[in-house]
Amino acid sequence: MGNRFIPDSQLVLNADGSVYHLKLHPEQIADTILLVGDPNRVQMISQHFDQVEHQVANRELVTHTGYYKGRRISAMSTGMGTDNLDIVINELDALANINLKTRQIRPEHRKLNLIRLGTSGALQPDIPVDGTVVAARYALGLDGLLHFYAQSKAVIEHEMTQAFVDFMKWNPLLPGPYVVKASPFLLKTLAFDAIQGITATAPGFYGPQGRVLRLDLSDEKMNSRIESFEFQNERVTNFEMESSALYGLSAMLGHEALTMCVIIANRVTEKFASNYHPFMERLIINTLDRIANLS
Repeated sequence: MGNRFIPDSQLVLNADGSVYHLKLHPEQIADTILLVGDPNRVQMISQHFDQVEHQVANRELVTHTGYYKGRRISAMSTGMGTDNLDIVINELDALANINLKTRQIRPEHRKLNLIRLGTSGALQPDIPVDGTVVAARYALGLDGLLHFYAQSKAVIEHEMTQAFVDFMKWNPLLPGPYVVKASPFLLKTLAFDAIQGITATAPGFYGPQGRVLRLDLSDEKMNSRIESFEFQNERVTNFEMESSALYGLSAMLGHEALTMCVIIANRVTEKFASNYHPFMERLIINTLDRIANLS
């Protein structure tokens, strides 16, 4: 893209020079950022910090930056959905790699570690609802977001994507699926003891994930086909609403990304963990400790 000038209409800033939605300045984010959907979970993370430097909130986007065992870490809420992740990841990258005063791309790339900690529903009957953590080795996007970016072709796993489209006999009226892999480094260092597989990212909670209230589904068998899809011994382990955007945008922008989810429901066995907060707390502490030990 070169060292072009990025106009106001493309990179929107607030009057104080902070990025528009996150309301953050570059010095307010760490290189390692824990992402959660729920703003209340930011405090669940930062309460373990030894020191909190920055606390910024705008709408559902809350950021706390501080230190945990000597490691500088940010905790940030994104809200729900790939549309929110499109905002969050692009603005985080702007903070890291664009000079907000000159509106030009910085000559030296700053790489971020973006780690999503969430909750999810399992799509395989053998995944228990008892605090099980699933790490997304691959994110399967059913949302279509990445197709708006020219660089997407370089990061999409085309063979797996095509195998899924063919297996599903994909409806052309729906957004085109895509698959992106996780950061091998983060997967190895943070999720070595988690169940790993393909995490499906849906563009909604109800119909897109096969839930029926008062509206019928256009394809009642979609979930069962997703459950039975396999590619090179990889299967779809769970449903959520953010990882495909996180993985795709991070890969295109040169960042490391990983999603780890506590399984709080099983869509096949219909079991649900009503009190999953201790499981989330355990995931947070384990992740913080492993980040602190990263070389």
